[in-house]
Amino acid sequence: MSTSPLTSPDLPRASSVEPPAIEARGVHVRLGSSDILRGVDLTVERGEVVALLGANGSGKSTLVKSLVGIVPLAAGHVRLLGSDLGPRVPWAHLGYVPQRVSAQTGVPSTAEEVVASGLLHGRRIRLPRGWRATAREALDRVGLADRAQSAVHELSGGQQQRVLIARALARSPELLILDEPVAGVDQPSQEAFAATLTELTRGGMTVLVVLHELGALAPLIQRCVVLRHGLVVHDGEPPHATAAHAGPDHEHLHPHGDDAEHGASAGIDMGLIDAPLTHHNPAPARIDRGAAS
Repeated sequence: MSTSPLTSPDLPRASSVEPPAIEARGVHVRLGSSDILRGVDLTVERGEVVALLGANGSGKSTLVKSLVGIVPLAAGHVRLLGSDLGPRVPWAHLGYVPQRVSAQTGVPSTAEEVVASGLLHGRRIRLPRGWRATAREALDRVGLADRAQSAVHELSGGQQQRVLIARALARSPELLILDEPVAGVDQPSQEAFAATLTELTRGGMTVLVVLHELGALAPLIQRCVVLRHGLVVHDGEPPHATAAHAGPDHEHLHPHGDDAEHGASAGIDMGLIDAPLTHHNPAPARIDRGAAS
């Protein structure tokens, strides 16, 4: 009697361990004549909260756009939630918040309607039952439940950004990718969003977030990946602020001004301020978590 190929001892058994939420290998993006990303490797395990940091122009936004298929890859490979980038990705389980994009559409829409649009994906062209309650709950999570019926164009820029965050949360995603979600959002709203994200990550949600500074999200961040000139220069524990930068009145993660003498070297080494790659070895300083534990 022949052995079934599904039970053959010669074949590897299927692993019960879930694949990483994000697997990117050798990601290269070229826009025009410029190499924006030059062989980026990134892995985000299930349940991790990872911050993507770097100076302006380092490639942070380009990387997240390439991960979700908005920007095409010149080379490399991306897998999301265990599937190759493309139609097989379970997009219904992924939430994406773009960077500083208006929530307005060509047709006047309410905040509730914009959030509800996040429930549409792939071949789903009709809203599911109970969509209003789902949209209201998502708006409540970002502190805008009382503006559900407000026209989006009547909201401030920060409120519009919170509507986009609510749109992503409406899916109750397994993986949430955010591109500077708190840019232009006031401090109380940042703290409210941090509280919401804390609750979601306790439930096992995986988060990759692009940030200019850690800010109110600092307690949540488990790992930081820093880009410089399209390369990963740090992958490990979040960078520590210098004494001058730890004060409540300081608003930037990178050293500047009178603090440059004390903090610029560390900032360059971490990739948080721009500098030629010849300054130091661009190989990422990855923390060995097994040894650390």
